[in-house]
Amino acid sequence: MSSRTGILRAALMASALVAAGATAAVAQTLTIGVRAGPESIDPHFTATGTHAEALKHVFDTLTWSGDGLEIQPRLAESWKAIDATTWEFKLRKGVKFHDGSDFTAADVKFSIERIPVVTGPNPLTIYVRRVKETKIVDPHTIQIVTDGPAPNLPNDFIRLFIVSSKAAAGLNKDTSNEAFNTGKAAIGTGPYKFVSWTPKEQLVLDRFDGYWGPKEPWARHVRKEIPNDAARVAQLKAGQLDLIVRVPASDVATLERDPKLTVVKVDTVYVFNMELDMRDKTPQVTAKDGSALAKNPMQDPRVREAIDLAIDRKALAEIAMEGLGKAQNQLVTPSIFGYSKALPERKYDPAAAKKLLADAGYPNGFKSMFSFTADRLPGDRQVGTSVAQMLAAIGIDAQASAQPAAVFFPARTRGDFSMSMSGWGTLTGEAHYTLSSVVHSNDKEKKFGAFNVTGYVNPVMDKLIQDAAVEMDEGKRRSFLEKANELVAVDRPRLPLVAVGSAWAMQKGKVKIAPRVDEDTMAMNIRPVQ
Repeated sequence: MSSRTGILRAALMASALVAAGATAAVAQTLTIGVRAGPESIDPHFTATGTHAEALKHVFDTLTWSGDGLEIQPRLAESWKAIDATTWEFKLRKGVKFHDGSDFTAADVKFSIERIPVVTGPNPLTIYVRRVKETKIVDPHTIQIVTDGPAPNLPNDFIRLFIVSSKAAAGLNKDTSNEAFNTGKAAIGTGPYKFVSWTPKEQLVLDRFDGYWGPKEPWARHVRKEIPNDAARVAQLKAGQLDLIVRVPASDVATLERDPKLTVVKVDTVYVFNMELDMRDKTPQVTAKDGSALAKNPMQDPRVREAIDLAIDRKALAEIAMEGLGKAQNQLVTPSIFGYSKALPERKYDPAAAKKLLADAGYPNGFKSMFSFTADRLPGDRQVGTSVAQMLAAIGIDAQASAQPAAVFFPARTRGDFSMSMSGWGTLTGEAHYTLSSVVHSNDKEKKFGAFNVTGYVNPVMDKLIQDAAVEMDEGKRRSFLEKANELVAVDRPRLPLVAVGSAWAMQKGKVKIAPRVDEDTMAMNIRPVQ
């Protein structure tokens, strides 16, 4: 064999090895298409679900919500109530941050205390509102003193993201986002390390081989933000994505017939619900001719009941959501602790609704903007548009306004809306999380009602929620929550519409997923097909 032939053969063999290595690297990359991504790389910036979903890869939490929302150990290995107002958490030893530094109780204390300082327009304070004081017992033991008995504290801590006290030291509300977004402060203990983030485009993460838990199969995880449903489906079918979230209901059947793809569906804990502004002055309601009304019509319980009766929930589930939804009679789904089995299905009776409007002094109805998200949960645009049409049938001119979630939520927090619809998921598995957030009066001192933007106040409701918040007896706590759900059905400050079903589609030969009822789509739940 000539030397030239030997050199050629060696070069070909080297090329083959390089190609094989490149193929292996590609095979270890998981690329998914999501509808929305993080709003910052600071995990404490906002409580939005898609934000938390992405950053759970980088930052661990003290406790973890399992695939069925069961509470599980995470950075805390165990916990117990040592007296009526003190919880003690034993922290996992040997955990390293991505920069090699040790995770200790000091990082937990730092993370709890920074949340109220840096959180943004959709505040994360809901998860630490019961914390009065944080005491470090030793590097791996921490005690949380609460403002009263707090039976749900371990559940709340599923969103207590732990950041490095060293990397995030000295940051405030004005400087945090830049420090995290550039990667300087984006140091967590999660299974993936931050690589880069292009807002509204993609987040790139690499496996952290020093992770304390099981080793992830993916060397790299890329999350491409593709809010347009058709574009997301097209990229999957073209083989550019391994998996997509929130498959449009209209595409499910077609994708199920594609031999190259697999579709997985699940009922989630998210519920679309209408928010009816009950403040004295509401910004977007007028008479049909645009003139001012003497008072806010939605303060009248007959008007709220009329709106309730105007909505055909079964049609929303079966038609607007094309079978991916379920008619809902309360703010939480049946699997949630505190769901009331005593509540009947919501009625659909447009004739009765018209009569109630007339009895309330609005025989010709009125006009209002009706705002909802267009890019957050499956079917949000379709459900919102359908609800507006149903209200028109009883004389309420609801002008549908579909908005990006990034626009909708800050405006909602400011109180800009008179009538809106959003999705809310009971992520902790207990109704108190939802009720205390959206129907307790907005009480900054008690730290309840942070997402009650309607001005609804009922002392009976507040007491039920407050009693549930401190009741350690499970049976009694359940009773308080059931009664509160039943009172929501009477007062109607919010109207539950439909529970959200969700679907994922993926390359059949490459990936498989264990779906979660909270819709979180994480690399940790996606595995290669063997």
